[in-house]
Amino acid sequence: MPEVVRAEMVANVAEVNVKIGDTVEAGGALVLLESMKMEIPVLCEVGGSVTEIHVAPGDVIQEGDVIAVLQ
Repeated sequence: MPEVVRAEMVANVAEVNVKIGDTVEAGGALVLLESMKMEIPVLCEVGGSVTEIHVAPGDVIQEGDVIAVLQ
């Protein structure tokens, strides 16, 4: 079953650390967000293969937006 990673806050996407096809471990950083001059890594709760990425550096995301999907 796919694991959908969603944004927990409104922020700017500073970096995308993975690409489609990458395998990540639980706790791995998918993207780096910036909000109010703070950098916040978005970590995956479970490991898997990245099948979709819905953000790019410079994007502004809202709470609940899909960041990535893992299989």
